[in-house]
Order: sequence, then structure tokens, then C-alpha cells
Amino acid sequence: MKDIMGLMKQAQAMQQKLQDAQAELDTLEVDGTAGGGVVTVKVTGKGNLKSINIDPSLMNPDEKEILEDLVVAAMNDARGKAERAAQERMESITKGLPLPPGLKLF
Repeated sequence: MKDIMGLMKQAQAMQQKLQDAQAELDTLEVDGTAGGGVVTVKVTGKGNLKSINIDPSLMNPDEKEILEDLVVAAMNDARGKAERAAQERMESITKGLPLPPGLKLF
């Protein structure tokens, strides 16, 4: 019975750490860039778009498709960085726990 109580305490502590990590990812912001920095986006650790910055040199109606592609590329760059940050945070929380490979808690 003593082992079960210890396990329950560990589970509660893990749940609190996960909730704290979720809150942290809401406040974490990462930048994604494309086109050598002419398009920059800022997203939260959860991938929510916060802002877009577009260099004025791209404001040419004839290059609309290029601009759209750069915005998509910058978003993908930022999302990848946000996912890596979330993964690193999760690894630090679950370090040493016997979790199955590939288990995603976020």
C-alpha cells in the first residue's frame, strides 16, 4: 500500500509539472524567418501566431505569391522552433521516468 501512495504522489507531482509546462509554453515566444529575414513571424510555444513583420521591399503587387510563400515558410520555421522548445521542456520534466518511446504528453 505504501508503494501505491508513493506512486500517486509522483503522479500528482508530474501532473503539476505538466500544467506548469503548458502555462510556460503559452508565454514562450519564438521567431521564424524566411527570405533572409524579410519576413518574420512570432508564435507562442503552442504555435499560436502573435505577429508578422514584412519588409516594405516586398510590398510589390507583382510579387504577391512570393510574399505568401515567405509567410508560410516563416510560420513553418517558427512552428518547428516552438515544437522543439516544447519537446525539450517535456524531456526535462519526464527525465528518468519509464515512459514508452514516442509517447506525447503535449
